[in-house]
Amino acid sequence: MIDLIAKPNCPDWTKAAAYLSRADPVLAGVIRQTGPCTLSPRKDHFGALCQSIVGQQISVAAALTVWGRFRKLCPASRPTPRAVSKLSEETLRSAGLSRQKATYIHSLAAAFGGGAFPAKRWAAMSDEEVVQALIPVKGIGRWTAEMFLIFVLNRTDLLPVDDLGLCNRVKHFYHLDEYPNAKTMVKLAEKWRPYRSIATWFLWRSPAPKAGVAGGVASTVTAIKKV
Repeated sequence: MIDLIAKPNCPDWTKAAAYLSRADPVLAGVIRQTGPCTLSPRKDHFGALCQSIVGQQISVAAALTVWGRFRKLCPASRPTPRAVSKLSEETLRSAGLSRQKATYIHSLAAAFGGGAFPAKRWAAMSDEEVVQALIPVKGIGRWTAEMFLIFVLNRTDLLPVDDLGLCNRVKHFYHLDEYPNAKTMVKLAEKWRPYRSIATWFLWRSPAPKAGVAGGVASTVTAIKKV
């Protein structure tokens, strides 16, 4: 995970880190070597989801390049549902988006423009309600919705059991013989409640156990960071 943008308004996660350290000696060691949690909310929900779609299935470097080109297509380099809906598929593809991703971006703009995702509703919705609101949109699955909840809304008790980076680190730090399945992950993380998202962040931020294995989160973090 790479934090490229300073976060002066970062919430204080000290209480969460202290709780997790008391609850789990293994995680306490991870927290000591990782340093303070720098999760910070993002208000530009539409832009964050656009970035997530742009960064799917491509390298971090490529995602940053395409995202930069995409932003420049919008007034003041700020993607909004109205601005994006006016961009043709050809224009989106000129920025490096595939035809499929261009369709996803247009679908997202239509959902936001149609009032399906007014920002004021998120705070009143449960985690699962947010997930179920997002996944009908083309290009957004459960994993992307969970990343949105963690990195954009800063919901504290998410556990993305299918994330490769998280599973890789759990296998390493907890000395498991094989990658943990969902049932194993849920059982192991029970002691992290109500801060499973924060525990997950610390594990993501820890050094990758094997060279070249960064896990699924790296591109997502880059794709939804503040720019």
